[in-house]
Amino acid sequence: MRTKTLKRLLRVGAVGLLIVAVAIQLVPYGRDHTNPPVTMEASFDSAATRELARRACYDCHSNETEWPWYTHVAPVSWLIQDHVDEGRAELNFSEWDKPQPEAHEAAEVLAEGEMPPWSYTLGHPEAQLTEAETRQLTAGLSASFGGEKNAERVDEHD
Repeated sequence: MRTKTLKRLLRVGAVGLLIVAVAIQLVPYGRDHTNPPVTMEASFDSAATRELARRACYDCHSNETEWPWYTHVAPVSWLIQDHVDEGRAELNFSEWDKPQPEAHEAAEVLAEGEMPPWSYTLGHPEAQLTEAETRQLTAGLSASFGGEKNAERVDEHD
């Protein structure tokens, strides 16, 4: 008798979970994957810095996000949309006509290993930088936006 009850409970639980999984697909947040227009691209010190930044940073820090199929499935879509919104708010390489007060910290955050996040590189192996590429991108970001003098220059766009 206990085995039948347990099997029934598991079946009801599985059906309930399936219903919830389908129902959350109706929540619209994280589904509008239209990118805002690029209003002004950042000025990088070199084409190499730009390409490394595109590879490792642009999905979250630009208006040129690529939205793979799984970004359309809740709850993953909610998490990714939140990460992109947060990334664009911190630093947006596509809106250089607006103040980017955190730009001067980009090199430091990269050098400290905080970016790109490991959770992002799991699904995007192309964003995994070698040590040499990390050093090259860190130097390029520092030359492009680093230091207090450059931070003041970037803030002058206001």
